[in-house]
Amino acid sequence: MKKSKLSVGIIAIALVIFTVTSCKDNKQDEKSAKEDHSEMNHDNSDGHHDGEKKEMAMNGNGASQAILNDYFSLKDALVADDNAKAKDLGATLAKSLGNLDVSNYTDAQKVDLKDIIEDAVEQSEHISENDIAHQREHFKTLSKDVTDMVAITGTASALYEQFCPMYDGGSTWLSRSKEVLNPYYGSKMLTCGNIKKQIN
Repeated sequence: MKKSKLSVGIIAIALVIFTVTSCKDNKQDEKSAKEDHSEMNHDNSDGHHDGEKKEMAMNGNGASQAILNDYFSLKDALVADDNAKAKDLGATLAKSLGNLDVSNYTDAQKVDLKDIIEDAVEQSEHISENDIAHQREHFKTLSKDVTDMVAITGTASALYEQFCPMYDGGSTWLSRSKEVLNPYYGSKMLTCGNIKKQIN
């Protein structure tokens, strides 16, 4: 009887420790991240712009790079819990998205990009008009859109797709840095997450 109580106690302690540390352990093995980086495995369960996985190209034109720059500025504002700055950057990003020239892509890519950009503009406009909780909700979908855009346009430098298991059933975002700074929780859980894969 004592042994069974001791076993139950040890299991209970182990579960508590696992729960407490589940979001603090954000270090992923770099080797596995590099092994996974060749393709985007992106959840389109909401049904918008479905399609096969796309190989990443190490390029990216000026307009797509401007979109990425504005996206990363917006991400940083959410990391900093800065609602007002995120509003301004949402409006800026909506304009940058509207400037993407799709004329040099294949017909299929043009259709995909137009769909992606239309949705991303809508998300950016919502971000420019809402409080930070709603901004973060729209940032989740915006991040899917930008990731899909990069799958077609490529990127001039390495990016990291990062993942937070805690926000809204699991949410991703893009970062230029391996360091995890969570835009969905900001200062509440700043380092919650890990690197899902490297792009390029």
